[in-house]
Amino acid sequence: MSEPAEVQDVEREIEAFGADYERMAGEIARVIVGHEEVVHQVLACVLAGGHALLEGVPGIGKTLLVRTMAAVSDLAFSRIQFTPDLMPADITGTNLVEAADGGAKAFRFQQGPIFANLVLADEINRATPKTQSAVLEAMQERTVSVARTTHELPRPFFVLATQNPLEMEGTYPLPEAQLDRFLFKVRVEMPGVDDLVTILDRTTGADTPEAEKVASGERILGMRSLARRVPAARHVQEYIARLVRATHPAVPDAPEAVRKYVRYGSSPRGAQAIALGAKVLALRAGRANVAFEDIEQVVLPALRHRLILSFEGQADGVDPDDILREVLAATERAELV
Repeated sequence: MSEPAEVQDVEREIEAFGADYERMAGEIARVIVGHEEVVHQVLACVLAGGHALLEGVPGIGKTLLVRTMAAVSDLAFSRIQFTPDLMPADITGTNLVEAADGGAKAFRFQQGPIFANLVLADEINRATPKTQSAVLEAMQERTVSVARTTHELPRPFFVLATQNPLEMEGTYPLPEAQLDRFLFKVRVEMPGVDDLVTILDRTTGADTPEAEKVASGERILGMRSLARRVPAARHVQEYIARLVRATHPAVPDAPEAVRKYVRYGSSPRGAQAIALGAKVLALRAGRANVAFEDIEQVVLPALRHRLILSFEGQADGVDPDDILREVLAATERAELV
């Protein structure tokens, strides 16, 4: 007996999603050496409709990754170089006074670089907190307010920000409210020996590989829409809820590491980030439902920046990833009823 037409349509959509996803990842891999997990986390974040914060020391490819992401997607790209003297109006734009007909004067809004589909906020933690907060409304509401007028940002819109580790000189910690607006925080580590040799081959030879455009803005919006339609069963949602609650030290069944080293746990946005990222991974795997494995793959990038360590945790140099691994080990999967 043949499957209903609706089921066949869904299967075709899932197959097309997986094919487009792999094409995008493949084009990025032509330019970016190694960092496979980083690439997949950034792609999952973008296709889930969120913003990503990439953290790593200078020179390991954070900016190149974002520029390559813009190259494979046919989107308007803008780069903002964050510096200590950058002002909020340099990001959002400002009203200019122009001469109108008859000698009268009128205001005209001059859009800032935030008005793009993909915005690279380069070294975002080098700017002052006042300037960092200028992108807060844009990230959350997809709008910019200047002089009591609200301006819509283009669709799709996402911010891929890079930052150096806070212990480096000349950096400012991002406010917790802004960190919470990033769907994922992605760590970009130093490449290994083999990857470094490949980087040398690609960057010091006569030819430099370039990525080709393989997805339009409309297609990315379609893939986002499909991801949101992926169902998550009740017991799967309960597993996400238990994981997020277990990051709070006041919860009775929180692991010892959480009670000892965490001051505040994840907000509900952390649960949303896990669910959305897991839905993208499910589609990539060719499934129309979220599995526990999908959830466990995205817990670290979804929650690592949402844990606020206690004084003891900061003094001991505790890694939030280690705490989250304990949370995963201590949290039982909800049973299907």
